[in-house]
Amino acid sequence: MKIQVLTIFPELFGSFLKAPLTARAIANGSLELKIIDIKDYATGSFRHIDDSPYGGGAGMILKCQPVLDALHAAESPDSWRILLSPSGKPYDQKHAHELLTKKDLILIAGHYEGFDARIEAEADEWISTGDYILSGGEIPAMTIMDSMIRLLGGTIRAASTEEESFEDGLLEYPQYTKPRIYEGMQVPEVLLSGNHEAIRRWKLKESLRRTLEHRPDLLKDRKLTKEETELMEELQNELSNPRD
Repeated sequence: MKIQVLTIFPELFGSFLKAPLTARAIANGSLELKIIDIKDYATGSFRHIDDSPYGGGAGMILKCQPVLDALHAAESPDSWRILLSPSGKPYDQKHAHELLTKKDLILIAGHYEGFDARIEAEADEWISTGDYILSGGEIPAMTIMDSMIRLLGGTIRAASTEEESFEDGLLEYPQYTKPRIYEGMQVPEVLLSGNHEAIRRWKLKESLRRTLEHRPDLLKDRKLTKEETELMEELQNELSNPRD
């Protein structure tokens, strides 16, 4: 797939381009990534990319001319144009999979106090990575790209992503490695049993437990399977009758 990022700070992406997963995806041909400097499209003697808003207001906003010229130079008939904005739809793992179906993504990273509204009108969708304000859209752009790149074939093993948090709508179960006992804390015996079915059931139960404790909102509209219902009943009994 092809991803292009429009930004006024292309230097912020230097380390991201060299990161192992990104470099691997580019090397094996599964990703074409291009960082476009909006400043290259600024006109006039001073090549201004921002200005004060009509009607007054604090701060400066990005001008439509350099951003839209950069966008039009980058786009193709297959382009899906994404505006990174706190006003956008919250981003999640399901959305990452949906974006993987696009052939050519263009991420528009804002800065300062926002965009001229005529830039917003050119986007196919708006995306937000959370209910907070950052100084620019570069970090959200990297967040979205990283979440997608790791799902591309040939970057990491498929098994490594299939059981991660949010892939099935639940948080991931706790994991352990050596030593078996550390400062009195032990690895659960079931994980050492070699009983694959018991381990699978334990993992599912612990995923449900973590989700119930930390992200109960994820369970609100979930249609539980028969097994999940049984495990939830076990968890509710454990919570109602905690061990001394």
